[in-house]
Amino acid sequence: MTPSTPPAAQIVCVGSTMVDLISYLERMPAQGETVFGRGFAQGFGGKGANQAVMAALLGSRVVMVNTVATDSFGRDTIENFRSFGIDVEHMAQAPDSYSGVANVMVDPSGDNRIILGAGANELMTLEQVDGAFAANPAPALVLSQLEVPQPIIERGFRHGKDAGAITVLNPGPAAPVAPGLLALTDWLIPNETEFALLFEAEFGRAPEDMTTDGAAFAARLGVRLVITLGEDGANLVHEDGSVQHFPAPVVDAVDTTGAGDAFCGGFAHGLAAGLDPIASIELAVVVSADSVTRRGTQASYARDEALQRLLAEGVAR
Repeated sequence: MTPSTPPAAQIVCVGSTMVDLISYLERMPAQGETVFGRGFAQGFGGKGANQAVMAALLGSRVVMVNTVATDSFGRDTIENFRSFGIDVEHMAQAPDSYSGVANVMVDPSGDNRIILGAGANELMTLEQVDGAFAANPAPALVLSQLEVPQPIIERGFRHGKDAGAITVLNPGPAAPVAPGLLALTDWLIPNETEFALLFEAEFGRAPEDMTTDGAAFAARLGVRLVITLGEDGANLVHEDGSVQHFPAPVVDAVDTTGAGDAFCGGFAHGLAAGLDPIASIELAVVVSADSVTRRGTQASYARDEALQRLLAEGVAR
């Protein structure tokens, strides 16, 4: 597989920001147990921020809509976006809160457990979203996740639909999605856990087969659906109800934190720039698989010459 990255298009990301505090462990602690870590890293994260950064690395022109605090984490987050060329004119700062924080634990297999403190992410306003779209009235795509309030996402998606943009929702962390928001969503990209929650809410039972149940879910809700499957790749539900599987490149996983966000950012970039869904997923699985070969979240994303080499050659299968 040799994906290509198309020319720049504009994406408005109405999403979250976090500072990641990552501990690397020999094993996860049991209840009430204290364990020693074998490494620590601090970096920039948040599902919205991660997806925005990946899209920007691939060449999209990204506008970030979010609220941070006036603390050092907030100031550093804004400067981090600037370093990637991301538009921060619609980043707000709240003086009486704290910037979002993610406490991440990673075991030797690369699996993780994450605790979020949303902080200022929950203080985003409808007026802030309105202002972002007034200044950027014709985006190709609007991207969001569930780490910010759903009425905020819904307002952004309404602006996007009015402008003829594609709307893409990553429904994570796993939570019920308001019917009004789903009605404005063109593409839904859950992982298996997130899909199971949404499917059970709609059908009253747990999903038994990602292929047939994925097709049934997409048909009932009228959304385009991609289910990410971790190291097994992703499933795309086509408009005719058929399901296409995309295997992930085989890599040695070090840290899976942010891999799903790399996928979503890559997929959003592809769609925004005019690639078809198949080519967009081929791009997404490559950048996602590559990200797990390095520690960190945004720090694990390939860039510059390494990214161009990855896109030219793909990841060894």
